[in-house]
Parts: sequence; structure tokens; C-alpha cells
Amino acid sequence: MLAARGEPVPHTPVWFMRQAGRSLPEYRAIREGITMLESCKRPELVVEITLQPVRRYGVDAAIFYSDIVLPLKAVGVDLEIQPGVGPVVASPIRSAADLAVVRPVTPADVTYITESVQQLVSQLGGTPLIGFAGAPFTVASYLVEGGPSKDFAKTKALMHSDPALWHALADRLADVAIAYLSVQIEAGASAIQLFDSWAGGLSARDYEQFVQPHSAKVFAALEQYGVPRLHFGVNTGELLHLMSEAGADVVGVDWRVPLDEAVRRIGTPKPVQGNLDPALLFAGWEAIEPEIDRILTEGKSAPGHIFNLGHGVPPNTDPEVLHRIVKAVHTKSARA
Repeated sequence: MLAARGEPVPHTPVWFMRQAGRSLPEYRAIREGITMLESCKRPELVVEITLQPVRRYGVDAAIFYSDIVLPLKAVGVDLEIQPGVGPVVASPIRSAADLAVVRPVTPADVTYITESVQQLVSQLGGTPLIGFAGAPFTVASYLVEGGPSKDFAKTKALMHSDPALWHALADRLADVAIAYLSVQIEAGASAIQLFDSWAGGLSARDYEQFVQPHSAKVFAALEQYGVPRLHFGVNTGELLHLMSEAGADVVGVDWRVPLDEAVRRIGTPKPVQGNLDPALLFAGWEAIEPEIDRILTEGKSAPGHIFNLGHGVPPNTDPEVLHRIVKAVHTKSARA
């Protein structure tokens, strides 16, 4: 994780969000007949699925195979991941009484996480493992909306109509993220990424008031471990400086903002991660290669750069395209 610390690297490292998953035929084969959440609880499956893209693509990091709602499931929240829909919560949070369902996560709740991470670290050798969790806002949006949302209307309404309830919920979810990430780090994860996937749906004012303090609590609690802390959200170009100020060591950037402009917006010199538009994976190599060159050039404006997509790998991606991108990034960015 040299690049995440802003240290010299032999080449720009590359990994892909959602690199393990539906784009790989071997993943679809091993998951057949097994639900998403169930697969996340089986260490033998987690290990194999996490390793698949490392073998396929030669990426410089593995991302732990899991889901951001798994710790909620582990503490007894009634939810399921419905194919083609996403996480669906049976009883959305509407009042202070509903908060009782969100209790602290203990290592005993997620022993399968410890086992999976330990096995992965032993098999990955020198390839770092990135652990992850959902940020308080994004996880809260599922609990309040009852499932995925395009406008987060119920979540925003709760923030403004009952700030005390909102902050109580977000504080509990910060504790969930801290405990869940601590388990992964203590089991051997080399870095962690906090996904605030849907924070881009907020204004900067709302983010600063209702979200940043809770993400900051997560990052502050993890500082003691000394591992790089990455932060990423979609459509967060207007929030980059605030997400950085929450305590991230590395700021993830989606495809909407060029990396050199993102560095300017972040303000404080920090490594960045990103940011090839996933749609270009279907555009042919003649379109992809110039974008790789551009992104590598823009990334030089930061103290460190981790090449990635601007969001996750689409499920119908040709794996060979990702393999070719990894080889190209390594070759083009090789230091003398």
C-alpha cells in the first residue's frame, strides 16, 4: 500500500471496485444456488471469490468479498438482498423505538469474517487485502428508505424533521462500522475503504451537518491501527474536500471529475484513487487506452495515485478487458 501512503512505487498500482463478482464466470459458477449474504458467511467461498480476480487480472490488491449490510444482518436486522433490487429492509426505521434493532457488532457476531480474512492473508502473500464497510449515511439510507432509493427523500426528511433521531441512528452505525472494520484489520487487512456510495445525493451543507461527523468518528477510531483509510462515494465531486476532511488518507474519485481537478478540490495533498468511467469498458481498446494515459497523467498531481474505476465493475464486463487494463497501467507507469 505504498501509493496509499504517498511513498515511491515501481508502478501505479491498480485494482477495481467490484472486481470480484458477476463479471467472472467462475464466480457465477461457485455462487449458483447460494444467496449473496449466505456466500459472505462461508469462509471457503469468501476466500475463493476474493482470490479469483487476483489470479485473473494480476491486480495489486484484493478487495474483501462481502456486502455493506452484512454487519446489520449479523446483529439481527431483518433484511435480505433481493436479486436485481438490492438490500431490502423488512421494517424501516421511523422512530426512536426502532433504533433498538441496531446494536453494536462484536467479534463473536462475525467469526466468519475473522476466519475469512486470516485465510486470505495467508494465501495472498505480498498482495494486500483491502477490508471495507458502508459509511453511516449510506447504510442508514437503506434502513430508513427500506431499500435502494434514487432520491433519498425519506432519509433527507428524517435528517431535517428529527435531527436527534438521525444523529442517534448515524452514531450507532458509526459504531457498527468501527467494530466491523476493526475485526478485519485485526485479522490482517492491510487497508480499509469506507464506502459512502450514496453521499453524492446530498448537498455540501447537509453532508457537513448530518454526515461528516459520523464518518469522521469512524476514521478517528481506526487511526490507532496505522493502516491506510480510503474513502469513496459516487457523484461526490462537490463533497471531495469534506470527505477528505472526515479523515481519509486516500480520497476515491468517480469519473465525473478529472483527478487533477479533484486534487485541487481536496485541497490538502493526499493520494487519490480512480477514475476510469466503467462505461468505457465496452467502448473498445482504441477508446480505453487514451483514457488510461490521461488518468495516469492527471494522477501525477497527487502525492500518490491508485488506478481504479470511477465506480464498480459492471456485471457484463469482459474479464479480458480488465486484464489488459492492468497490464497497460503497469507498463505505462513503470518507474525507471
